[in-house]
Amino acid sequence: MGRLFGTDGVRGLANADLTPELALRLATAAAQELGSSAGTASDTGPFRSAAPRRDRSQSPVRPLAVVGRDPRASGEMLEAAVAAGLASAGADVVLLGVLPTPAVAFLTADLDADMGVVISASHNAMPDNGIKIFAAGGRKLEDSVEDSIERRMDALAPLPTGEGVGRITLAPDAGRRYLDHLLVATPNPLRGLRVVVDCAHGAASQFAPEVYRRAGAEVIVIGGSPDGLNINAGVGSTYLSGLRDAVIAEGADMGIAHDGDADRCLAVAADGTVVDGDVILALLAIALRDRGRLAGDTVVATVMANIGFHRAMNQAGITVRTTAVGDRYVLEDMNAGGFSLGGEQSGHLILAEHATTGDGLLTALHLMAMVAETGRPLAELASVVVRYPQVLINVRVSDKVAVAASEEVQSIVAQVTAELGDEGRLLLRPSGTEPLVRVMVEAGTDEIAQAAAERVAKVVAAV
Repeated sequence: MGRLFGTDGVRGLANADLTPELALRLATAAAQELGSSAGTASDTGPFRSAAPRRDRSQSPVRPLAVVGRDPRASGEMLEAAVAAGLASAGADVVLLGVLPTPAVAFLTADLDADMGVVISASHNAMPDNGIKIFAAGGRKLEDSVEDSIERRMDALAPLPTGEGVGRITLAPDAGRRYLDHLLVATPNPLRGLRVVVDCAHGAASQFAPEVYRRAGAEVIVIGGSPDGLNINAGVGSTYLSGLRDAVIAEGADMGIAHDGDADRCLAVAADGTVVDGDVILALLAIALRDRGRLAGDTVVATVMANIGFHRAMNQAGITVRTTAVGDRYVLEDMNAGGFSLGGEQSGHLILAEHATTGDGLLTALHLMAMVAETGRPLAELASVVVRYPQVLINVRVSDKVAVAASEEVQSIVAQVTAELGDEGRLLLRPSGTEPLVRVMVEAGTDEIAQAAAERVAKVVAAV
């Protein structure tokens, strides 16, 4: 059996791969692992509010867990199983209801909880679901902690009885706490902006329009009517055509697209131009640098970041640190170096001064604030990044290790890299979850990038 935890929690087809039984056992093991440190949580989060802290002076202190979910139908079933597992392990549980993933991370810290659980499959289609776990302070779990939880699932400690069983309550003000936090973190009002927001029929539906309006923008909503079945269905950050059409039709200044759990943000300019995560990351880096808030004048990105992004940062005098693909690797590098901004091309950006994980609403507020403050159209601001054409080909292989060791592959990689020179690049990357090798080429034209990618993909496929 492979590792249960993937790059972002546990994910699979709900009620088939991810069953209530699995959710129950996972939650019980997580509570036993993370709850063992109950009473030792500290104010490590960057966004502590004036909310009263739990009284940890009394002993014993029962572990506290908060649980949120996106609106997909299977979330109700899995929420019940997770809450039962946590309570059975002796943890008190606060049900937050439907909330963005970053809201759960924030509330884990704000409510002084020992752990937080999100039931969501992010941008995946409705039949899937997932379970993400945060440690105290709203921090993502380290690999070693995930491994310990997996081991516990096969050897659970004896469960408490009587008064040792946890209690389950609701948190009616969870959304208000999160929105107030976002407004405090917004650099300046959004007055004068007319914005279309695509909520992907997901967790942002109730919150994004409200906070953008409270910040001063005029807001038109699409993809904002979740029914449990329509999450990410032709809407959201992976389907931008509807947002593009709405921005143009409404004469809006810009459009914002979120995914199902609202930890991502992509944008569309008034002319319909797509503004991806690379461009947003560059713009926020410049804005933070100008305000003296970009730690070390450095931004963290992944190896997928476009050449145009790197050149824009170089021209702005901003250092770029590069990590493997995955927000957890971006976050690890940010934490290790004390950096304040990092992100991915997908629109998953982390502003460490205000959040411990990617927050699509926070990203959108900072992007819109930049447009409002400068009075310049988003397309004009985005022109700081001149994107290079990028082609990605996924090659199905039987042995990824053999591909990496192949002399033929190494030869074609060296040949194409030399041909591209300073005007392009080649990246060969094995998938972490599928039997695929991803061939990515950037070049000065689409034709050059496509031809180079196809040459390399042909050799890879022949191994």
